[in-house]
Amino acid sequence: MRRTHLLYLSILLTGSLLFSCNKDKDATDTLYPEIDTNIDGAFPVQCSEIERGKPFTFKARFTDNAALGSFSLDIHHNFDHHTHSTEIAECGDEPDKTPVRPLLFIKDYDIPPGSREYIATTEIKIPADIDAGDYHFMIRLTDQQGWQTIKGISIKIR
Repeated sequence: MRRTHLLYLSILLTGSLLFSCNKDKDATDTLYPEIDTNIDGAFPVQCSEIERGKPFTFKARFTDNAALGSFSLDIHHNFDHHTHSTEIAECGDEPDKTPVRPLLFIKDYDIPPGSREYIATTEIKIPADIDAGDYHFMIRLTDQQGWQTIKGISIKIR
């Protein structure tokens, strides 16, 4: 009888372990969110020119398999021609220069909770008294699980 109890207990423990380790593979988000700047009206795109003293509207499409979280935009000078570009096209860099009044824009934006797709549009004002020249426009998109995608675009501010 003791042997039978041990056999049943062994089967019960083994079954419990097997079923407790069987997790739903779809429950874990392991995919990066996506940034799409190929949609109609997307701006800026690689080599875009932006005019000082005038606002422009940023537009891109964001998607994720589970849920988007937030995004941030970063515009900073590229007068020393460092690179974060994720784009292939070259824009024809101006000569290196020392910044005097460069633009530095960094701002975070929320995305409505539970969104799997979101068309981001926001107006950005470019001051008139900043240095013209080569800049980077960085888009950082994070999903609710913390996965992040970065898109680096080279632009010119005139």
